[in-house]
Amino acid sequence: MTSSYSNIVNKPINKLARYYLLVFLIILVFVLGVIIGRQSNKNDTVNIDEQEIGSVLNKEIRPEFLNKDVDFNLFWQVWDIIEDKYVHQPISETDLLYGAMVGSVAALGDPHSVFFDPEITKEFTNELQGEFEGIGAEIAIKKNRLTIVAPLPDSPAKKAGLRSGDKVYAIDGMDTTNISLDYAVSKIRGPQGTEVALLISRDGLEDTKEIKIIRDQIHIDSVKWRVYPSGIAVIELSYFNEDTAGAFDKAVLDIVSKNPRAIILDMRNNPGGFLDTAIDIASEWVEDGVIVYERLSDGELKKHKARGRARLKDFETLVLINQGSASASEIVAGALKDHGLAQLVGEITFGKGSVQSLFSLDDGSAIKLTIAEWLTPNENTIDGQGIDPDVEVELTEEDFDNDNDPQLEKALELLSQ
Repeated sequence: MTSSYSNIVNKPINKLARYYLLVFLIILVFVLGVIIGRQSNKNDTVNIDEQEIGSVLNKEIRPEFLNKDVDFNLFWQVWDIIEDKYVHQPISETDLLYGAMVGSVAALGDPHSVFFDPEITKEFTNELQGEFEGIGAEIAIKKNRLTIVAPLPDSPAKKAGLRSGDKVYAIDGMDTTNISLDYAVSKIRGPQGTEVALLISRDGLEDTKEIKIIRDQIHIDSVKWRVYPSGIAVIELSYFNEDTAGAFDKAVLDIVSKNPRAIILDMRNNPGGFLDTAIDIASEWVEDGVIVYERLSDGELKKHKARGRARLKDFETLVLINQGSASASEIVAGALKDHGLAQLVGEITFGKGSVQSLFSLDDGSAIKLTIAEWLTPNENTIDGQGIDPDVEVELTEEDFDNDNDPQLEKALELLSQ
């Protein structure tokens, strides 16, 4: 993940705003929404049946006024009207400015591009370092709905029963319809020992279900491994954070010394992380060639090639995946599949194949912006498509409740043949 930002000297609030903001469309609707939309959301309780949710028609039709040039003075007209006429005075100019920046990024229509205020930026950075306070679950906006990508192993979210693919309709009674990702994170995160209630919908459940979770200190041990008496080594890879590459390197040394008969790489519910770490790990199997392509905004395909270690290339390998396997997990799974170095067992992956860079700002805030998309070595698109397993095995609600693992059992069976 890269980070860059041009230096900006301190300026009065209006000048700083002029510097940050691009041509801002539909400004009045957005800024008013920043002030009053969240407040109204906080008071909305939810009792949702998906069949009763309306949909927006004619989304593909672009209004004529959006094709015309816009005078940036419109923004300042809206700003002045709000400051002068809004009923609840005084107005916080800081809130208006941060709200406008949130809306500028949100106007891209990309759920993975987000403006983080300084507090959320700090939490996001701590997560990548492997430690934070919260419930221990990766979340995303998928098909316009707040969705659990993956609960982390041994986390409060996992222990409370959250599952990959759960749709979150409310946080502590607050409707999550059209919620921004950063705001959802800020509502779910919280001090150790406090409680948060999530109203979720899940395939196989007839009604929504409330799950109460006690927040805790979350430390991510991203690599665990064991060797079965049969000689099959199982590597559980739960994240691609700052300490993963070192931990995986140590695990490979230990595993190779035991000369296992085969390897199972378990990346179920792994929400991803750093690109370099994904390339390092895939390179333990792929000796030469492309690990992943990065398609840039101009259409150019940038190659990320194997780094030549390939200490595990001669071991028969199966990879476990599910809908909680996302981003860097999909890069590794796609590389091993396309190079014919592993069979994939489980369920189709999440389909998060876009590239984000974190651009840090002087006040401690940041923009996480999509700058490219991932393609597998065979140039298959990951984003919105996911990676299909070679052997499809479903983990049912009954399996989950009874601690059964048919996906792992199938992998062990295949390696025993």
